[in-house]
Amino acid sequence: MEQRVLGRTDRPVSVVGLGTWQLGADWGDVREEDALAVLDAAVAGGVTFFDTADVYGDGRSEQLIGRYLRAHPGQQLLVATKFGRRVPQLPEHYTLANFRAWADRSRANLGVERLDLVQLHCPPTAVHSTDAVFDALDTLVAEERIAAYGVSVETCAEALTAIARPGVASVQIILNPFRLKPLDEVLPAARAAGVGVIARVPLASGLLSGRYTKDTVFPESDHRTYNRDGSAFDRGETFSGVDFDEGVEGAVEFASLVPPGATPAQTALRWIVQQPGVTTVIPGARSPRQARANAAAAELDPLPEQTLAAVRELYDRRFRAGVHPRW
Repeated sequence: MEQRVLGRTDRPVSVVGLGTWQLGADWGDVREEDALAVLDAAVAGGVTFFDTADVYGDGRSEQLIGRYLRAHPGQQLLVATKFGRRVPQLPEHYTLANFRAWADRSRANLGVERLDLVQLHCPPTAVHSTDAVFDALDTLVAEERIAAYGVSVETCAEALTAIARPGVASVQIILNPFRLKPLDEVLPAARAAGVGVIARVPLASGLLSGRYTKDTVFPESDHRTYNRDGSAFDRGETFSGVDFDEGVEGAVEFASLVPPGATPAQTALRWIVQQPGVTTVIPGARSPRQARANAAAAELDPLPEQTLAAVRELYDRRFRAGVHPRW
């Protein structure tokens, strides 16, 4: 699979990575053996980048990845984790003492001496402008608790603030055919600064797979049920913030753009990968079959200009008014 350097980490990663939120919680139950099979299938498909967080299953996702790493020594994998959401989201919690404790917990979960990449996990907006926060992250690098740090953000404005920080290696942001605002300023700014871009929620919580109808029901433990109104965390993390029924209709239109031999999900991933400035995209997978299919998206031919224009028109007509001003 094609590899791209992840910003200021100076390390190459696969253009299609693996997001592992679903291996921890919030997408229904996943058995441990099934989770390990997903990791194995992803790596077999050429994936060299895993994205996790300390809050996914309260550490379960990190622990599963750690078990995989121990069982497969020598794999050239970059594992990115995130911290900061196991406490109330208040700027005063973003301190060096907490960062040390959070990093040490993730190191133990993953079974590593030094974390490859730590990302602030969608912190309060004020945190992005607080010098002491980034001084503390620099201290973790100096102490060799972490090799590099980045920021996972909710809004384009937060991304631009983070990109301006000289020590930030990467920015993680929601980007998919239903969420185009990062194309305007964030991706060009990241390219100019040498900051990596990790594209998350690439399938709009599964909408872009084309598998859902307006009658689809998700389990009570699934964030696609309990967070549609943003009551648990930012609404943009669920279906990219679009209305579910509108998203289902938009997905039908998107499916008409799929080239022969590809699926809607693979086409959405291919669209993201070819956006200038994107380093890697991190779809989740709940089965080895999904992991293999996601990895195969990297091998698709680039989408033609006609398709790119059609995606833009679809977004402008259906989603721009509700999405663009908010995130």
